Amino acid sequence: MSDVTITIMDNGPYQVKGPITIKSASGADVELPGGRATYLCRCGGSTNKPFCDGTHSKIGFAAAEAAVAEEGAS
Repeated sequence: MSDVTITIMDNGPYQVKGPITIKSASGADVELPGGRATYLCRCGGSTNKPFCDGTHSKIGFAAAEAAVAEEGAS
């Protein structure tokens, strides 16, 4: 099985590389572009959620500088 890597982009989206499946709220599979990385919105402003559409750069999204470990996680 191939690995999946999620990279937090500076003040931008999550870049997801590897074989993934995204499900809609109704449980249907969301079609993904084949053979490329997938970019998921984390600013909340995308009009194409859950995918990034570049809105973060237009609204001045400023993310935390580093991921913070969840309390109790090891």
